[in-house]
Amino acid sequence: MLHRRYFIATAGAAGLLAASAPRLSLAAAGTDRRLILIVLRGAMDGLGAVVPYADPDYRSVRGPLALAEPGQEGGVLDLDGRFGLHPALSSLHDWWGQQQLLAVHAIATPYRDRSHFDAQDLLDTGGVRAGDDTGWLNRALARLGDGGKGLGLSLGQGVPLVLRGPVPVASWAPSPLPEPSMDFMDRIAGLYSNDPVLGPALMAGLGVADMANGMDGNKKREGGKDRLVLAETAGRMLSDPAGPRIATLELPGWDTHVGQGTVQGRLPSALGQLAETMVTLRAAMESVWDQTLIAVVTEFGRTIRPNGTGGTDHGTAGVALLAGGAVAGGRVLGEWPTLREDKLYEGRDLAPTTDMRALLKGVLAGHLGMPATEIDRFVFPDGKAVRALPELVKA
Repeated sequence: MLHRRYFIATAGAAGLLAASAPRLSLAAAGTDRRLILIVLRGAMDGLGAVVPYADPDYRSVRGPLALAEPGQEGGVLDLDGRFGLHPALSSLHDWWGQQQLLAVHAIATPYRDRSHFDAQDLLDTGGVRAGDDTGWLNRALARLGDGGKGLGLSLGQGVPLVLRGPVPVASWAPSPLPEPSMDFMDRIAGLYSNDPVLGPALMAGLGVADMANGMDGNKKREGGKDRLVLAETAGRMLSDPAGPRIATLELPGWDTHVGQGTVQGRLPSALGQLAETMVTLRAAMESVWDQTLIAVVTEFGRTIRPNGTGGTDHGTAGVALLAGGAVAGGRVLGEWPTLREDKLYEGRDLAPTTDMRALLKGVLAGHLGMPATEIDRFVFPDGKAVRALPELVKA
């Protein structure tokens, strides 16, 4: 009988399934660092997640969306005397105390027109104009060991633009269908064994499935819980010494035009799910947590003031988070522009003071050890003038 382990041992280059065989040597990996990019689709309200409660204009501009100060009922969790975490992120507050969480506030891509589609496109490509067909993370993979083969993993249905490009990556998502029998897989393998295209593609796909097999424990999934299965499986796959090193995970549901809420509502619910996902990742990656960095980004922020339906509209600057055992945390980075009327962007948004590419460059350089010259030339060619944020990771 031809078993899946045989497929992994003999798998070649990725093909039809756009997945490279995940079994690789550590020498080929070029790094023992793990990077997980969590993309919050829909534009998270940065002022709701990392709250500038000490800004003298905070309460007046936020109105009914303002949260209570630290120590009060439903109050934010103090970070540094200026900013506080939303209480829905309470499970991450200990990470701050462990210096394994940092925030970069007033951050934005170069995009300024507030369209989800174009903003997400530029967040993924790292460019300054829509229309690019490769993602900055795929271009970064190409600069790692063995051309990035076997290092990239997309969790969820399909591969997001940020991870698309010439470097093949694996993709995995939980299936509601029953596991096929080994006899069935043996027959399929025999059918395609001599096909030069479908044969390697099948073996590559089975390699991904083999690594994920058993990692989700065939758990019964309730509605909305697939993200936890994805997080746990991603963590275990990345923890495997022969597994991938870089993964992406997308979380939707951040377009809070209506009913955003303070301690209850759409934003608190989404923030709670984010925290739960990150805690699940950490539990699954405990053995490699010291080599792990999680970057949480979104396409833009939201308006300073609430709208007439208890929500916020598309804005400009927001907040990004870095977490993990490799992070030099316990800090809120970025120049705070204040919420004064004359300091707002176009009179309505938090003004951007940090370029998102500065953060991403700092992650690639500090965490993955990529030379600045390669980052500027190959990963962010439109952002050579943007300087990487320094000292994001522990020495």
